Amino acid sequence: MDKLEKYRQIIQKILTDYQHWAMGANQPGVQQCVAFDEEHDHYFWFHVGWDGKRRDFGVTVYLKLEQDKIWIEEDWTKQGIANDLLEAGVPAEDIVLGFQHPSKRPLTEFAIA
Repeated sequence: MDKLEKYRQIIQKILTDYQHWAMGANQPGVQQCVAFDEEHDHYFWFHVGWDGKRRDFGVTVYLKLEQDKIWIEEDWTKQGIANDLLEAGVPAEDIVLGFQHPSKRPLTEFAIA
């Protein structure tokens, strides 16, 4: 299996696991969703629905595959999705913290771009 296919599988498993975990929270009217665009390599975990009369929508995690690396563009998980990727065997040099300004990325243990 090539590297990108392996990364697609890892991402989809992690996001699906988070979705199932979040569905256990008592949030009537709010759905936990994942969306996987394998053609363009964009992967989302988000929530959508209604909290009473207030619309509730937000992206919890947005990952993309670009330049043979996993780019973390949005991450509102408590422990950090990068840690889940590392635990799944993705090397730090293949993870880009896209939500960090490019000038800050060299200060991390992860890829610059």
